[in-house]
Amino acid sequence: MKVLVLNSGSSSVKFQFYDTSLEAIKGGSEKQLAKGIVEKIGEKTSIRKIECNGKPPYKKEDPIADHTQAIRTIIDMLSDSEYGIIKDKTEIDAVGHRVVHGGETFTHSCLIDEKVYDKIKECIPLAPLHNPHNIKGYEISRDLLGKTPHVAVFDTAFHQTMAPSAFIYALPYDYYEKKRIRRYGFHGTSHRFVARRVGRLFNLAKDAFNVITAHLGNGASIAAVAKGKVVDTSMGFTPLEGLVMGTRCGDIDPAILMYLQENDGVNVAGLNKVLNKQSGLIGISGISNDMRELEKAAAENNARAKLAIDIFCYRIRKYIGAYAVAMGGVDFIVFTAGIGENSHIIRGEASKGLEAIGAKVDEAKNKSLNGKEGVFSTEDSKVKLCVIPTNEEILIAHDTVEAVSGLL
Repeated sequence: MKVLVLNSGSSSVKFQFYDTSLEAIKGGSEKQLAKGIVEKIGEKTSIRKIECNGKPPYKKEDPIADHTQAIRTIIDMLSDSEYGIIKDKTEIDAVGHRVVHGGETFTHSCLIDEKVYDKIKECIPLAPLHNPHNIKGYEISRDLLGKTPHVAVFDTAFHQTMAPSAFIYALPYDYYEKKRIRRYGFHGTSHRFVARRVGRLFNLAKDAFNVITAHLGNGASIAAVAKGKVVDTSMGFTPLEGLVMGTRCGDIDPAILMYLQENDGVNVAGLNKVLNKQSGLIGISGISNDMRELEKAAAENNARAKLAIDIFCYRIRKYIGAYAVAMGGVDFIVFTAGIGENSHIIRGEASKGLEAIGAKVDEAKNKSLNGKEGVFSTEDSKVKLCVIPTNEEILIAHDTVEAVSGLL
């Protein structure tokens, strides 16, 4: 089965194309046929890129007016005789869509029909910057691909196993009942992929181990997964809560907002800009939200760059310790995403002191694993420390195959 995976954002559409099946998923033999992106949609110069197996990579810069043209361009690139991989769009058997927010309605991925489509739209107020673009990607590809089945894969779904004691905020209960204010969690597809990968790597059933998964990129979150189910996760009602991130503050005292309003006259729009765009690593360091630049600056004795890294790693350690207790013990701690996979410095710093819960770092192993999958704990470590590159797209492809297998 050939599955197109779409991630539609505000000004870009990322895509991957897989050849897979239920049997391939079980055996880990699925094939990525192509990947690419259309970006800077609506700007004077847009960019389209594709890389297909056995074909030269293709890139072109020209105007792409809107998402309709962008998705049409993706289909055209996939079916191009020179650098594409299929003869025409009829070879696309199914489409999997990343959808950021499924609210409490969606606890797993599902085929998109009229009822599901309406329910996804009802979640727009919970993710006004993301769901509308995710929905637009579905609407356009549905119109372009006729009767091809479509599947929605939700960032929030994996976290819906949390107990009320973990997801209810200590606010007036009406806020939850009437306004749907609660912890939802995000990066769920990534957390689910690496948690599942642990089971496959160590030949364990999903209900046989506890794992803490740390998705560390420009956006960062951490999840406690006990016996295959999420017990808690750091992001909350929005992706702002939790760990320090590239430009987001993570956990703060909410009274700070009232203080800024009363003393500095900062309005809601101004607060939103500060908390989401001017805080985190860039706010502390004054240099960059790119961890690679901060590591370089810290090596040159820049005090604020070092402080940003220290705070970033401290917050990770604090959550790991709390989640180990919340689950009644942990067997694996996994680092993933851009920073987690590629920075042995951050992995090492974030793991300091974890001997208290039985996790001991082998620094030589740690340094050897940038961009690679493996274990970097010592042989006598009771808790295994791992690097597992995430692959959200392949999990979306898996879910799509499983959802449509009864239809084809």
